[in-house]
Amino acid sequence: MIVPLVLLVLLATGCTAPGGKGFTVTAEFTDVLDLVPGASVKVNDVSVGSVEEISLKGWTAVVRLSVGEAVSLPDNATAAIRQTSLLGEKFVALAAPPGEQALGRLSGGDLIPLSRTKRSAEVEEVLAALGMVLGGGGLGNLKTINTEVVAALAGREEEARAALSNLDEFVAGLDGQKAEIVRAIDALDRLSGRLAEQRQVIGDAVAALDPGLSVLAQQREQLTAALTALNSLSGVGTPLIIQSREDVLANLRALQPTLEQLVKAGDDLPKALDFMLTFPFPPNVTRAINGDRVNLHATVDLDAAVFLAQSLIAPPEENQPLVPGLPNLPLPPLPGIPNLPLPLPTLPLPSLPPLPPLPLPTPSLPLTLPSLPLPIPTLPIWYLLAGGLRP
Repeated sequence: MIVPLVLLVLLATGCTAPGGKGFTVTAEFTDVLDLVPGASVKVNDVSVGSVEEISLKGWTAVVRLSVGEAVSLPDNATAAIRQTSLLGEKFVALAAPPGEQALGRLSGGDLIPLSRTKRSAEVEEVLAALGMVLGGGGLGNLKTINTEVVAALAGREEEARAALSNLDEFVAGLDGQKAEIVRAIDALDRLSGRLAEQRQVIGDAVAALDPGLSVLAQQREQLTAALTALNSLSGVGTPLIIQSREDVLANLRALQPTLEQLVKAGDDLPKALDFMLTFPFPPNVTRAINGDRVNLHATVDLDAAVFLAQSLIAPPEENQPLVPGLPNLPLPPLPGIPNLPLPLPTLPLPSLPPLPPLPLPTPSLPLTLPSLPLPIPTLPIWYLLAGGLRP
């Protein structure tokens, strides 16, 4: 009679959550292994409830858990299927989310989704993986890799150590410039977005380049020959420039005084060049041209005493100017104008007064010049023009 009562009490306590009344929570798992209803639900390795029911919803296992009312967990709690020992029974472990902020409080009717559930590895799975490695899976490859690495680094330990140090500095530099790298990636993202927006414009531009590329492809041989000839020219020109460098510099230094004088000349040089085009006439001589004739006005100033003094008393010496104040310059012949003598009137000159007696070794005789009309010598036209020609 006592044994059935003890069993009844044990069954009653096993079917209710510890601590009296509780609430029900549902958890979803991809695989519940060999978890059975009635298995324990633990928090920090302390039993707080049991598994009420396990059902299947598609490819997901739905486990309904009965938890004691005293359990205090956040709404984003996690659930995992674990084992009491290597060959022990399975149980469901509830815990607060690691590395996350607790939100709310777990209560009746809450659901723990697949994203917050997991299961531990089975002993069979561990042994199977170990058997695959030991049975020729990856162990031989690891040996080959180790052998090759040792052969590659043999005698190069210092270089390898230096390379690792440089790699460490490089990684540290990248970490220090993380913000700049992020900004560069963001700028590249914006650029990619703008290029995507202008895809049609870029496509039209590429299509417009096609004829030009076709012409370049057709003239490829000519372009290659031109570049080759340019290379040959540079090969000849470079030594020539090097050899004539000193001469070019000397010419430039010799040209410097001339350039300085040209700078000093200023506006006088253009005016002189303008006058040179119409020399010996002034630049405004074009106004006097009428068809095939030129209208000229000449003023001739003749001094009889000067002519007599130079022609009769004191003939001009060689290279002495005929008219005082006018340089005896060789003037070129006038183009297009014949060198004709001008008819000048003969002017009667007054008789010269008697010269005073001069002390001579011979007896002094009174010298009286006869009063003769002296013709004025005919002068060439260039002389008259040089004396005072004005258009």
